Amino acid sequence: MAAIGNRGTVTEAAGFDPSADAQRLRDAMKGAGTDEAAITDVLAHRTIAQRQRIKEAFKQTVGKDLADELSSELSGNFRSVVLGLLMLQPVYDAYELRTAMKGAGTEEACLIDILASRTNAEIKTINAVYKKEYEKNLEDAVCGDTSGMFQRVLVSLLTAGRDETDKVDEAQAILDAKEIYEAGEARWGTDEVKFLTVLCVRNRNHLLRVFEEYQKISGRDIEDSIKREMSGCLEDVFLAIVKCMRNKPAFFAERLYKSMKGLGTTDSVLIRIMVSRAEIDMLDIKAQFQKMYGKTLYSFIKGDTSGDYRKILLQLCGGE
Repeated sequence: MAAIGNRGTVTEAAGFDPSADAQRLRDAMKGAGTDEAAITDVLAHRTIAQRQRIKEAFKQTVGKDLADELSSELSGNFRSVVLGLLMLQPVYDAYELRTAMKGAGTEEACLIDILASRTNAEIKTINAVYKKEYEKNLEDAVCGDTSGMFQRVLVSLLTAGRDETDKVDEAQAILDAKEIYEAGEARWGTDEVKFLTVLCVRNRNHLLRVFEEYQKISGRDIEDSIKREMSGCLEDVFLAIVKCMRNKPAFFAERLYKSMKGLGTTDSVLIRIMVSRAEIDMLDIKAQFQKMYGKTLYSFIKGDTSGDYRKILLQLCGGE
């Protein structure tokens, strides 16, 4: 299991009784109509580990699969949140990646959000889970669904080959910054492979040093250069890597903001981040959101969603 951070809004419920929770969920689905409030009350206030125990208790006492039962009782975005909460983190990531590539068209944003932000260990687990659940290599799936340089960046991220020490090789950092500069701003056309080699392989501290050095050499922030030199999904994935290296909660805060700002809501993004970060760093994401946009994440979700979907997201957000 990926290490769950202690900066989540969802924490272990005290006096936890999986059998009692299973019974509450069963009662919530009995008879005509469903008691969505009870479902929210249980699932939004239990950790992933506790939800697994509720699933076991439900199967023992009811003889049915909890996810299947909820799936047939619920619908829409509320259902998506609930089913996401019942999955282990790497299972949810694998499921989201699979959904992003199923059918016509690809939700590139999902591939970028997950692969640019997860650690080596998390990516290795996602690869293994994907293979087991879908009987296909994640790399093959990605290659079948993407192309060109964007595909190469994703494949590089999927190999989980990033150096995860915190060493900074000063001479190498200066060289890396120079090479990226010469591959982009300093020439006509862009040598994207150079960007890949540095951004997908080096450790976080080293990259932060590269970005500093890059600013000195080029007089520009690395993000500005990426925006000038690239476009489309390739630009998006390189920017996501840089942002995740600099400040992961700020990356997610920006994604949440953009998913709700303006007309309509990109629910897939909103749900994915609220479900997958609730136990890891939602407190930090909320703090960044407030700092960056001068409004609370809570107020944004409240103004942009409705019904039981709104209620469960606000519980995961953890209050104003």
